[in-house]
Amino acid sequence: MKAIGLTRYLPISNPDSLVDIELDTPAPTGRDLLVKIEAIAVNPVDTKVRAPKDKIEETPRVLGWDAAGVVVAAGPEATLFKAGDPVYYAGDITRQGANSEFHLIDERIVGAKPKSLDFTCAAALPLTTITAWEALFDRLRVSAEGKDAGKSVLIIGGAGGVGSIGIQLAKRVAKLQVIATASRPESAKWAEELGADYIVNHFEDIPKQMKEIGFAQVDYVLIFNDTDKHFPAAAEVIKPQGGICTIVENAKPLPVELLKAKSAAFHWEFMFTRAMFKTPDMIEQHKLLSEVARLIDAGTIRTTLGRDLGKIDAANLREAHRLLEEGRTVGKIVLTGF
Repeated sequence: MKAIGLTRYLPISNPDSLVDIELDTPAPTGRDLLVKIEAIAVNPVDTKVRAPKDKIEETPRVLGWDAAGVVVAAGPEATLFKAGDPVYYAGDITRQGANSEFHLIDERIVGAKPKSLDFTCAAALPLTTITAWEALFDRLRVSAEGKDAGKSVLIIGGAGGVGSIGIQLAKRVAKLQVIATASRPESAKWAEELGADYIVNHFEDIPKQMKEIGFAQVDYVLIFNDTDKHFPAAAEVIKPQGGICTIVENAKPLPVELLKAKSAAFHWEFMFTRAMFKTPDMIEQHKLLSEVARLIDAGTIRTTLGRDLGKIDAANLREAHRLLEEGRTVGKIVLTGF
């Protein structure tokens, strides 16, 4: 089967950083599904894993943790899907990724593809949707039934992949008042179209801007960009007994003591946790993706596709990595078909 992989970890400007390769098509066992990949999306985790380092892989490593495709075979213990079912999922960082014609994936972290979306639009969703959903509803324990309607959330990084779906979940599912950060006219417009009630610029004084729009403090803060830079502002604007959740690793120790007087909570969200540790509730990601598919088909939320770079090959995938590393993407970057 065709695949895009690496054996050395190189700058994306090097044509050997991601290369076209041929691999044997795997066979499913246990609860695995063998999926024929129709479309993939690229995320910051791809660029972080691929980042230059002194390491050589004996066998090619395949990246890619966002996919949509069709089940072609199922392991003997699989019960949720069968051959012919269209699916979408984010995958497991401890296994080979989805940048290949066929891919093995545990059915417990797979969802049925939204019926109203094609594979390209569906592939834009899984990783960021799981991340935003778990951050908002699992970590911060916001009600997914709207019981916290009217409360407020600041979403730092509103126009990125996770922010794009996070705004929709916060506004259209949780019924919160949403303040999102964006720094350019096109990213601000995107965030507003997705449901943000207010926009503030994350390159300027966030607490000051919040006060100017009438939100000196908020009930929740979601940090989807640069935890080191934005944690002090998040700590300043969070309400007493509120909650902050970040998805971005820190480079330096965080001043968590800023939260003590407010008895504010601080959470991490890493969407690979359940698959990585084979937690007893792995199947929650299957349920989550199924619910999101229902919400999409009902018109409640929409795809966050920002750009389709065309067919799945090494050249286009390197371009996707380059664009992500620039840090100015709006929505998700997707590649379709081999």
